[in-house]
Amino acid sequence: MNSASSRSRTLKTVGALGMAAATAVLMTGCGQSSDSATSAATSEAAKVVPQKQTTSPSASAQLTEDQQERKKVLDATKVTFDDAATTAAGEVAGGKLVDLDLEGVDDDDNDQSPSPTGSGSPTGSASPTGSASPTDSASPSGTGTSSPSASPGSEGPVWVAEVAEKDGTVHTVRINAVDGKVIEARVDADQDADDKKQTADRLAQATQTPQQAAKVATEKKKGTVTSVGLDDNEGDGVVWQVDVVGSDWKKTTFDVDAKNDTIVREETDND
Repeated sequence: MNSASSRSRTLKTVGALGMAAATAVLMTGCGQSSDSATSAATSEAAKVVPQKQTTSPSASAQLTEDQQERKKVLDATKVTFDDAATTAAGEVAGGKLVDLDLEGVDDDDNDQSPSPTGSGSPTGSASPTGSASPTDSASPSGTGTSSPSASPGSEGPVWVAEVAEKDGTVHTVRINAVDGKVIEARVDADQDADDKKQTADRLAQATQTPQQAAKVATEKKKGTVTSVGLDDNEGDGVVWQVDVVGSDWKKTTFDVDAKNDTIVREETDND
């Protein structure tokens, strides 16, 4: 009786120890699983955090200085090339457009026929035709000058046009690029007989208009026309040189044959 009782107590003790050991193993396993999960989560978080910190710069920060300046000027410009061309030609009786540039889009624009009173932005709404008052109109004979209608010292984007009479006499017409008003129309004072003849000869060779050349250029590259000028094609006729600024704010220059609207040269400025 005592022996059986002793064996029973021994078995119970062994069983209890076995259960305790099993419980300890299970608890250790759970702890390891929990630690592994936490370690894995921490590792994944470490991978994600650097990616969030390394962000790409904004679109404006990626633009070059020239591209930022083009964007600034074009964002403020409301008058299109076509409208400015029509207004400028209307300032000179029988005149034809020779050159039209949006000031500030490129560095060399600021050197072209500056206004003695600045490129002001007049107040008030634009007239339907965009022309100045009769007292401000340039004389068809090439002898008159006009008084600027803009307030001296005020600033704003400006279209600067050169319009020629039939004999080649060139007039400079400055147009506010926000409201379309003519700021100034005057005869270029530094022309001689050779200059006038060269201009008249080029216009006689150009059977295509600057508007047609601009259309050809923008069909090749979508964008905004910022300059059109009649130029010699290295002795092989004449071309309309057209500048187009695309949505990337890069400028592409096209040389368009002024007789058949064929693109003879194309160059993109990546600055």
